[in-house]
Amino acid sequence: MSGLLLDPWFYAAAIPAVILVGLSKGGFGGAVGFVGVPLMALTMPPVQAAAILLPILCLMDIVSVWTWWGVYDRKMLVDMMPGAVLGIGLGWLTAALVTEEAVRLIVGAVAILFVLRWLYLQVRHGSDHAAAPNRVAAAMWGTVAGFTSFVAHVGGPPFQVYALPIRLDPKVLSGTAAIFFAATNALKLIPYFALGQFDTANLTASAVLMPLAPLSTIAGAWLVRRMRPEIFYPFTYATVAVVAVKLLWDGIAGIM
Repeated sequence: MSGLLLDPWFYAAAIPAVILVGLSKGGFGGAVGFVGVPLMALTMPPVQAAAILLPILCLMDIVSVWTWWGVYDRKMLVDMMPGAVLGIGLGWLTAALVTEEAVRLIVGAVAILFVLRWLYLQVRHGSDHAAAPNRVAAAMWGTVAGFTSFVAHVGGPPFQVYALPIRLDPKVLSGTAAIFFAATNALKLIPYFALGQFDTANLTASAVLMPLAPLSTIAGAWLVRRMRPEIFYPFTYATVAVVAVKLLWDGIAGIM
């Protein structure tokens, strides 16, 4: 048995990480699922944490898509997915050049500006203000989401920078995000395998944590189904703000 699986600190970090990611995959807490890799990285290298988490993410995606089956915004997916594919390709090509710290710093800064912009619009236009879909913006943020998802599993904030201002019904937003990241994570399996990330030890660790994936994802969906939009959106923006601050902190700490 891998030494990792005999380490109690591995479970102390990995179990909460998987549960939080699962809740996020179910639609609850928005981008808070980014904490999976940082939490697990407390007991292992970040690259290994990302590799262990990816198969679990894929199982969560299956559960999430099933949970929100038939509830999604087709236009948003059509506009964003080509960019996501491009972003994954860019991440693969630059895997040896781009550090996780730099990605966290950039994504954190963008997310902070995004939340500040939302607060400004709330003051100026009120809570019902919704942005119009924009194909160019969707392609751009889809590319950013694909790239940051590949490098550090932090595709959530860029996706939400585009998706949240449109103010879809929370269930539709959750279903759309489920399909978007199911496709994104499935595509990531190819380069992760090519880069040698899926060794026996990592896959065994993934298998041990797998049972938590469907339970936490279903729990997240259950919570979203019971949240009104006027609660869902402020809560989600708040989680994005917390995530952004943590990303900035981690990015700066890693670079210094």
